[in-house]
This record gives sequence, C-alpha cells and structure tokens, in this order.
Amino acid sequence: MALTPFGETQDFHDFALQYRQRFPDDVLTVTEPLSANQDVTALIDALAAENRHPMLLCEQVDGLGVPLATNVFASRERIARLFGVDAPRLHETYQARANAPIAPRYVDSGPVCEQVFDGDEVDLARLPMIRHFDTDRGPYVTNAVIVAEDPVTGVANMSYHRSMRHAHNALATSLHSRGHLWRMLQTARERGEELRVAMVVGAHPLFMLAAASRLPFGADERAVAGGLFGAPLELVKTPRYGIGVPAAAEFVLEGAIDPAAYAEEGPFGEFTGYSSDRSTNNVLRVDTLMRRRDAWLVDVVGGLYAEHLTLARLPREAEMSEKLKARFPSVRAIHYPNSGSHFHCYVSLDVTRDGEARQVMLALLGWDPYLKTVVAVDGDIDLTDDSQVLWAMATHFQPHQDLFMVDGLPGSPLDPSSSVHGTTSRMGIDATRGSGFDGVRARLDERALERARALLARTAGARS
Repeated sequence: MALTPFGETQDFHDFALQYRQRFPDDVLTVTEPLSANQDVTALIDALAAENRHPMLLCEQVDGLGVPLATNVFASRERIARLFGVDAPRLHETYQARANAPIAPRYVDSGPVCEQVFDGDEVDLARLPMIRHFDTDRGPYVTNAVIVAEDPVTGVANMSYHRSMRHAHNALATSLHSRGHLWRMLQTARERGEELRVAMVVGAHPLFMLAAASRLPFGADERAVAGGLFGAPLELVKTPRYGIGVPAAAEFVLEGAIDPAAYAEEGPFGEFTGYSSDRSTNNVLRVDTLMRRRDAWLVDVVGGLYAEHLTLARLPREAEMSEKLKARFPSVRAIHYPNSGSHFHCYVSLDVTRDGEARQVMLALLGWDPYLKTVVAVDGDIDLTDDSQVLWAMATHFQPHQDLFMVDGLPGSPLDPSSSVHGTTSRMGIDATRGSGFDGVRARLDERALERARALLARTAGARS
C-alpha cells in the first residue's frame, strides 16, 4: 500500500495533527506537567531504554507557556513516512528530491508574522527553551537554524547552532562546525561589518531536514527544502534586514553576529555523549523577535540520542550512498550506527575482486571528514544490527592484513579524542570474506524453522 507524504502544507502544526491521526501508536502525548529542567530528556532516555522512539508531544512544561514537540527524527521509519515511502527507500528518495531543488517563493505574510517585537521590546524570556542535561551550562535552544544571506547574490546558507540566552536581547552560540556560516562571518570581519542573520526555531520537519543538508558553498538550502516539499518554500522577509525565513515558522529571531563580540558558551551535551565546552563563543544580538500566536517549541533532543544523530546524519548517508553506488556498483548499502556517534560507518558490498573493499573505504574516509572508522562487510550482513557487523569482524577480519590507518587529517572539533585543532586519524577494517575465505555459513532448513514458529505460536496461544 502506498503511503501519503506529509508535505501538503509547510506548517508544523498541520504535520503534527495529521501524523497523530494517521499513526497514533507512534506518538506519545504527555498531558501531566513536566519540569523544564531535564524532564523531557529523561523521558526520551527512558523510552530509548525500552527501544521505543515515538514522537513526543508535551502539553505542559513548566515556565514555557507553549506546548513542546520533540523526538521527531528519532525513527527512520517516521522520516521515511514524510516522503511517503518505507525505510529501505529513504536514502534514494531523499537524495532524488534534494537533487531537484526548487527556488523559494516570497509571500506577503504568514503565521510567524502574527506577533513581532522590535528593538526595546525584544526580551528573550519570550523564547522558550529547556535544560537538557544536568551538565549543561543552562537552558538551550537545540533547534536553532541560522539563516544568512550573501549580501551580493542573496543566496542563503542554513545551519544548526546550539544557542543559550546571554542577555535579554542576545544569545551565545557556537559556530564550531567551521562551515559556511563561519566563512561568511570571516568575510564580514574582513569588510569591518557584522553578519546579519535570522534564526529559525521550529518549522516543518522537511525544512529541518533541508537545513541539515550538505551543499557546496553558494548553494541555498531553502531551495533544497523546496525540492523536499515538491513545491517552493514559502518565505517572508524579516522586518529589518529582509532575510527570507519560512512563513509558517514557530519563532524567528532577526539580528547580527559581531565578529569581535564573544561570550562564554557551553558546556552542552553533544552528539558524542560528552558535555562539550569547545565553542567559538560567538554572540548573536537579537533586534527583532517574530512568533506565531499559537507557537510550539519544536525541540531536538541533544546528546547521544537517536533524534540528534539521525537528523544530522541522514543527509550525509544519502549523499554517501549515492556517490558510492555511482562509483562502485558492488556497494549494496551504507549505515552510520548510533553506537558510533557520527564517527563510524558500515558499508556492505558484493566483492568482485581483491582490494575492492579497501578502495570503497578509502573513498568514504576521504569524502566524509567526520568519519574515523569504516567497516566493510559482505552483502548478507544486516548493517542496522551491530551484532552482525561485530560477528563479521570476529570471523572474517585479520588485523595484520585487513586494517589500514591514516593520520593527521581534519575531523570534528567536538570529538573529545581529537586534537585541540580537531585533527584525527582514520581507520578502515575489511571484514568481508575475501577471495581465499574457506567456510560455509551454518544454516537451518526453512521447514524446520516453520515448524518451530508454529510450535511457539501454539505455546503462546495456550498461555493466553
């Protein structure tokens, strides 16, 4: 049965309502009061311990004054439903849409324009945020998408940056990725100017996925959002600086980053599972706060939880899958396991000649600067099952001949094992069987398995 995608409107409220109606078992609504100090993360932690990853809707979080939605991206099946496909088709579907960008379209107004606070009216107490971990410096906005437009071309860059309240009209934020926004800030510094930006806090999940995409410098993620929707992303211009932001966003902060201004920021619970105080310590001055009257706080669970990892990882997986399969037809699938944070990747392939697995792993390690370890396995291994990959390593891998390492390469500055400059070493592990492998995998006859399943079904029926 074909699934219906969730892109008919660009409003998070519409998405949440429709999803809850169509998949009620995949949404947990909490009506009792919660503390804004770690209760939400604790709920996610307790659910994950039971291998449950529902979208979480919290109607009463103390001090927020708005409902909270989180854990949206914790399930690959749920992300696939956004596109109307099943999970095995997620990579190819995401990449096909991302590769067909649609330019955004400006509209006169939208829900985010319903309330506008300017100048002295700006008070970031109006922006709801929660404390995710006891080790955090304070409450954080984790779903902070900063939009910056090139002053000449108008092309925008979008990227996620953890942010905490610094003053009534300023946020302390980190540009630790040293990505395109950092590059734009350095250009502004050279011109002796501030970098004008807008921060989007909460929007449709397809917009959030687009903001996590990896594009060349000078490409506009808002057009990728259009590709994911299959229609132009509807934008409004911010009041002061005319930056294009989603018309249906929950909150938008308009302001500027001064290259010379600094504020202490962190520690914050990062994707490594450690609380990191590695930060660029930038300050975002807020000149305008826009919000819809019925706004929700759309949160992203930080730390080493499925939502944080999958939201950031999925566009990378899709891109790497496309590149590898185009160059190496033997590649079956790739998977970045949660157990490896962003630093491990598994790749399965049907090896046709010696050395092929090593060539594939070298390509992955070269293309993705975050990867430290790639494990190559045969096509009959389920990459989503760590135990199967570890079994392949245990039975197919010989360290003296199947391992290689490269050092002195740039990696993630948030990796606590990397140098202070973010340099790291990388490793490839060939756990494929290879041409000289001698062994036949033990197996059961399907008729015996059918008899066992029938017996267990009868036993369960008798107990009930």
